[in-house]
Amino acid sequence: MISEKMQKAFNDQINAELYSAYLYLSMKTYFDSLSLKGFANWFDVQVKEENAHAMGMYNYVFERGGKVELGAIEKPVFDAKCPLCVYEQVLKHEKLVTSKINALADVAEEEKDRAASSFIDWYVKEQVEEESGVEHLIATLKLIDDDKKALLMLDRELAARTFTAPVIG
Repeated sequence: MISEKMQKAFNDQINAELYSAYLYLSMKTYFDSLSLKGFANWFDVQVKEENAHAMGMYNYVFERGGKVELGAIEKPVFDAKCPLCVYEQVLKHEKLVTSKINALADVAEEEKDRAASSFIDWYVKEQVEEESGVEHLIATLKLIDDDKKALLMLDRELAARTFTAPVIG
């Protein structure tokens, strides 16, 4: 049975993951408006990943005999001045998510909930990959600078990205 404190922490994180999906969906609209379909695809994959992350936690709470309580999802706010600006905001957001996952891991440690700790480890590793991938895109966008041809080449590359449902846990 999951403790009340652990259950609340998971419910808060489920909300954070769903907010991430909503934020990335709103960022996708920016790239769709610029007809940068590859960038839009990158965000589409992110939306699916964030939803999968939320559902992984959702299922885990129920597996442990807990209750999922969904809260309101805030309206996403971001500044869409340029592709680089958007990805810098993505990195900032991913670092926030990392801090939230780390806080969730802290609750599992405080509660001495080894099952939760083991489950959360997957998310800790996932955040390393998330931040690294976004940092790589930021570095590439900085190299591209104002080169529209290079931006279109990157757009084509990002169009090839596909969603693979993660095996969580």
